[in-house]
Amino acid sequence: MNGSQSNLSLKCVRDTSVTAVVFPCLYSALFLFALVLNCLAAWIFFNIRSTTTFVVYLKNVVVADLLMTLSIPVKVLADADVGSWRLRVFYCRYSAVLFYTTMYISILLLGLISLDRYLKIVRPFGKCALQRVGLGQALSAAVWAVMVSLALPNAVLSDRTPLLSGGRLKCTSLKGQAGMLWHEGFNYFCQVVFWGTLALMLLCYTFISRKVYESYKASRSGSKAASRRTKAKVFVVGVPEKIDCHTQPQAPPPGRFGVAHGNLHSAGDTTDGT
Repeated sequence: MNGSQSNLSLKCVRDTSVTAVVFPCLYSALFLFALVLNCLAAWIFFNIRSTTTFVVYLKNVVVADLLMTLSIPVKVLADADVGSWRLRVFYCRYSAVLFYTTMYISILLLGLISLDRYLKIVRPFGKCALQRVGLGQALSAAVWAVMVSLALPNAVLSDRTPLLSGGRLKCTSLKGQAGMLWHEGFNYFCQVVFWGTLALMLLCYTFISRKVYESYKASRSGSKAASRRTKAKVFVVGVPEKIDCHTQPQAPPPGRFGVAHGNLHSAGDTTDGT
């Protein structure tokens, strides 16, 4: 009886070694790797003229990824409890908002890239309205405007006096009721963005794969010259996609969308501070 009472009196201590040690180390390595590759990608793509919607979208993805990469050091210091509580406040109000906003901007832009590649395969010798450079720039600007306008209240509404709980500041303690409601709604919106874009990418690349396979089968019945031309076309279509994949070094989102973020962040839960 006394043993059971003593067991009940024991307090459950939360193990923070993973979030305070392992994740900061992984994010630190990720930051160095991502910074080098994103700077290289920026140098390459911004020396290319924006003559196609594909290049327009890629340039915007590079900018979003670079901004997200630059916000990683603050996340590392905040998660590792290095620095004063003011650093944690800065992370909750501003840095985390920037991190997740740019992540979902990149996700939406990747969805536009997949749609652009699909249209390029379906109509290789003609252009529809969605393949016009001007419209591509307008869509990119709209993505930035919508995401920033929806994420900005998360920073504005985190205006409460910081309260330390157990020696650690929780981001939710900075939000009032209005801030929590907006935060919850924004999380649902981000999940719609994630799963909707994922579905669009799967659909587009499924059709692209089928077209490439049909082209390959048709080439087998033709001459060797026709076969070589078909293979060259497949290569030209595939290379930009590989460039795109290798210029997105931000580890988190699974397949570019997230598992490395841990918890539910990859699927749209931005409870950290956005």
